[in-house]
Amino acid sequence: MGTVTLGVSIAVPEPYGTLIQDRRAGFGDPAAHGIPTHVTLLPPTEVDASALPAIEAHLAAVASASRPFPMRLSGTGTFRPLSPVVFIQVVEGASACTWLQKRVRDSSGPLVRELQFPYHPHVTVAHGIAEEAMDRAYEELSEYGAAWSCTSFALYEQGADAVWRKLHEYAFGGGGEISGVPPQSTPADRPASLR
Repeated sequence: MGTVTLGVSIAVPEPYGTLIQDRRAGFGDPAAHGIPTHVTLLPPTEVDASALPAIEAHLAAVASASRPFPMRLSGTGTFRPLSPVVFIQVVEGASACTWLQKRVRDSSGPLVRELQFPYHPHVTVAHGIAEEAMDRAYEELSEYGAAWSCTSFALYEQGADAVWRKLHEYAFGGGGEISGVPPQSTPADRPASLR
């Protein structure tokens, strides 16, 4: 059956998600339109495709035991020089994200893994691009802010084209499938007035 590369994350809803994604592309990050704007709960993880039913059941159980919480983004931060990343900070909801990511990777579940770095919830806006562009992202988004009520997280699969696609969204409290966070579009999908 082979392996698949999965990730679990909280989508940044519209209109914020597309705006941040477009800014990321504008800074010259070639991965921008292949990665929906998000807060990571499980980084890219290779698993056996046959484990998908167990993974989906596990994530449904984690979501069922979770409750909505306020999320607020404000200002920028960076992991440089340790890692070439500039991000928007999660200033409210970080403790809930930390709790969720621990449950997703719980030792009793199918997504057990060690992290390369300590968990720090954030929204990436530049990764692995020229230092000047990283500096510009850090400065230009330093006063950016967004807030919403987080009611779900989602399971994504990375395709052979390096694009991340949503497989399933899990509502907190066992509420079933969520339709409130639309998938972010690519520039070609948007009306000319929004490009």
